[in-house]
Amino acid sequence: MESIDLLKILAAVLALAVAIIGHEIMHGLVAYAYGDTTAKNAGRLSTNPLVHVDLIGTIIVPATMYFLPMLMGGESGFLFGWAKPVPINTATVINRAGYNGAMQVDLAGIVYNFTLAALASIVIVMMHQPTINDSLVYIFAYIFVLKLLVINVVLGVFNLLPIPQFDGAHFLMHLSLKYRLNSVAEFFYKSERYGIIVVLIVLMTPLKDYLLIMPVQTILQLLL
Repeated sequence: MESIDLLKILAAVLALAVAIIGHEIMHGLVAYAYGDTTAKNAGRLSTNPLVHVDLIGTIIVPATMYFLPMLMGGESGFLFGWAKPVPINTATVINRAGYNGAMQVDLAGIVYNFTLAALASIVIVMMHQPTINDSLVYIFAYIFVLKLLVINVVLGVFNLLPIPQFDGAHFLMHLSLKYRLNSVAEFFYKSERYGIIVVLIVLMTPLKDYLLIMPVQTILQLLL
């Protein structure tokens, strides 16, 4: 049992890294396609996980969300987190591709997460549930693909929420600017300093059930 628990933790950590690092790199790649070299010049298009680690989003929040339920006598919690945002010069993107280009940059990470989740769902359906006769390698692969599916759906749903500093809010801000709803865009811009507070409120209150868990469960049912 201890070896299986260890495999679950390793698979979850690896799946989270693939999900959040790829998410950020996709923002940078789409921006780069529109002429913004900021992320590339900063070395942030690298797959090296160390350059993407955010103390709160990559370490503290995932560890708390995963292990706290176990410490309270329950099952492990769902794994959630984020990487250090890739630097982007939005003005360059807008000059090259307008607000539509900026919105494509905003949604790039979300599209990556849902695409990866869809691919993982195909793979997991083709695999059989592990038994005691299967090797640890197969068991690890099955757990990893399952974690990859769940974590990417969680990240995709969360980033769709209009939370300041996150993709959903950035998308609405650029959409508002496109249609000259400057007061709406200004609201999102001024609210960015409160983004982490909003995240904690969502994750630590029943709002999590309605805004995150229920949509995630619905999407997982559709995929499986």
